[in-house]
Order: sequence, then C-alpha cells, then structure tokens
Amino acid sequence: MRELLIVSDGKKGHENQSIALAKYLARPYEIVKVGPAFAGSKLLGYVWDKLNLHLKSFVLEDEIPQKSYSAVIGTGSSTYGAVKYLARMYDAKSVTTMLPRGYRYDFDVIFAQSHDSPPKRHNIIEIPANFAYVEPQGIYKASGRSIGIVIGGDNGVFSFNTAHLRSQLDRIVSLFPSYEVAVTTSPRTSKEIEALIASYGFDHEVIFSQEPVNPIPDFLAQCERVFITADSTSMISEAVSFGKAYVEVLPLQSLKANKFDRFITQLERDGYLHRFDGTVGEANRKIDFRKYLKGVSL
Repeated sequence: MRELLIVSDGKKGHENQSIALAKYLARPYEIVKVGPAFAGSKLLGYVWDKLNLHLKSFVLEDEIPQKSYSAVIGTGSSTYGAVKYLARMYDAKSVTTMLPRGYRYDFDVIFAQSHDSPPKRHNIIEIPANFAYVEPQGIYKASGRSIGIVIGGDNGVFSFNTAHLRSQLDRIVSLFPSYEVAVTTSPRTSKEIEALIASYGFDHEVIFSQEPVNPIPDFLAQCERVFITADSTSMISEAVSFGKAYVEVLPLQSLKANKFDRFITQLERDGYLHRFDGTVGEANRKIDFRKYLKGVSL
C-alpha cells in the first residue's frame, strides 16, 4: 500500500487534521515540514498559482525519503503551494483538508468545512467540522459522575475576560454540585486565566504551561458533559466527533462576525452542541467522518 505524504506548517492544529484524514483512511503516512523560501514567498505563491506557474515558494525542513506516494495532503495556507508542487513531483493526488482560499481550486480533492460556504464542485467534499481523530490516552480517570471543562485562550478574534469566564464557571459548578470536575487549559491560555482556574481547586486540573499534555480525549470518553470555550474549532471538532458526552460551548465576546460563530451556529443547528446560556442542552450527536470518505480514492 503506497503511503500518504503529509505537508505540515508546524501548527499542531493543522497537522492533526491531515493525520486524522490518513487515520480514517487507514493508510500509512509520513510528515514533512515546510517553511517559506524567502520573505514574501507566501504572497508570491498565491500570485504564481493564479498565473498557473509551477514554481517553488517553500523550503523543506525535513528530508523526504525517496519513494512514491499516492497523495500529498496539506492543511493551512502555508502548505497549499507545497502540496501542489510535491504532488506533481511524485505524480500523486493533491489534497487539502480545508478550503484553500486564495489558490485555484484545482486540487484533486478538497475537504471544506460547511461554515466556509464552499462552492459546489466535483472535487470539493463538504464536511461539518475539522477532521479529528480522537484517541484517549489515560491521562484522566473519572472516579464517579463527572464533567469536563476545556479552556482555550486569546486569538485574533477573541480576548478572554476573566470576570466573564468566572461567571460561567460559577454557574457550571452550581449546576453540578455533586459531580467531579476535570479542567484543562491550552497552549494559548494566559497566566491570568490559569490563575483563575487554579483558584477553584477543581478535582482534576491540567495546566498546560506546567504539564503539556492533552486530556481532552479522556474527558470526552468519560465525562457526561464537556464545556469548551468558543475559541478553537479544533477542540470543538474533537468534542463533536467522539464519545457520548453532551457538548456545551462557552460563548466569548467578539467585536465582529467571525468564522467561529458561523461554525458553532451551524453545529448547534444540526444538534452537535449547545451554546451555554446558563442552562444546559441535550446535544450529543457525533460526526462520523468516514461517511464523507466513501468513494474517495487516495
């Protein structure tokens, strides 16, 4: 069986989507990291692609073993030029796991999230969330009925407000007084928010800056409900594609309409999650990504 070649921009959230696709396909894969060839090369990559010029705008940070590949997969704008270039080099199919905005949509297969409103084309497969392949690691073991809370951090759209998050946490704790509470932060969580989490003395805490592990799969496998802040499509995608937990998204304040709100709104409409408003919902529908791969040959 020929292997898949995954092109990574070094961002775990992107790389994990490509890996998830390979795992759902039950295919062996190798990963190669790429970076910009020079200042401005990313912008030039867009221009060259529009002009249908097959020029190299990236550098390989890893050696690629000299072998054949059946497909080259990339996630994130920094990978798309490399995907096309390497696919031509290996006479392989070119695949993206997000809509490659700014590039011509002439990849062999494009998986595009519904909230991006992808065009209807023969090579574009619409999926409701990011590819996520969840595997519990045994980091957390519930001792009874439990809920999980997943805290992210600031990004280009959201800034965390300590008082707002405290009010949400207080309400959650009041709703589940007899439950074990397990909490994890993320690489983007600020020191101020970490201090807030620590002040509660929750039953199980993972402060990522002190303990860089991911207990989210274990929360999804064991907790009755999982509460997740609205800043990460990756974390939410994991929650709506694995386990039986009811999923609650903790709204964050933003100044403008954004992809996160569109993403959450669509998933809520389809019964995958509930937007926490001081009450909890009954949303625990799960995405089966395998059904979107029927008929896909890589």
